[in-house]
Amino acid sequence: MRADVLYDTSGEDVYRIESGGTSSKISYAGTERLSARRDGRTWRFEARARYTRSGPDGKSSGQAFFVQALLSDGTFEDRVDEDPDFLTILNQPFAVRLDAATLADLRALQSRVPFAATSPLGAEAVLHGFLRPALAGPVGGRPTVAVRFEAEGAMTGPLPGSTRMLVSGTMRMNGIAYYALDGATLLALDVNLTLDARLAQKEPSLSVPVRIVYRRWIRAKRPPRAPLAKGVETAPPATP
Repeated sequence: MRADVLYDTSGEDVYRIESGGTSSKISYAGTERLSARRDGRTWRFEARARYTRSGPDGKSSGQAFFVQALLSDGTFEDRVDEDPDFLTILNQPFAVRLDAATLADLRALQSRVPFAATSPLGAEAVLHGFLRPALAGPVGGRPTVAVRFEAEGAMTGPLPGSTRMLVSGTMRMNGIAYYALDGATLLALDVNLTLDARLAQKEPSLSVPVRIVYRRWIRAKRPPRAPLAKGVETAPPATP
């Protein structure tokens, strides 16, 4: 990884009670910084985000911190999860960095291939679906390879952020991920997660059909240009 990566981060959560036709929305907007360093035989990734949360109860400021380790066997291990709103680049359904072989596979992707992913909401659920090539372009001034994904699976467990609310239903995920060709770092991610389920409350007993849509947009910024040293001037344009 060449240096810290700065991202713009945004998202929204939409909750709709199907039986009553009522809905509410929470929006997020902020920035985050991803850093990486060697830690013995592993790589340690840290993401710190600052954002504004806007909802029916007004606006508030939030912070998130997530630490993940890339182990010597190529697997990732979550070390610190202080990201309740799922806004950091490390708390997403795709790895923050790929190895050279996987990056080469993505570049050679020409048709749909199956894949499986654990639920990004932290529930004990596995989503099954397909990857397929997508149109790539520069992100933050760096060339990328892009992959589109879609998957679905069952979800049963507590609603994120509320241990008293339980959901049981079907989860569908789709979106697109962009990886840097130089370094294979995840530079951008657009992901939608839709949950059609029944929402049950422990006390008092209550069960209603709901649709919950989570959307997250994370995109690397172009790094600022280094300022010229004092007394250094740019060269004049060439004379035709």
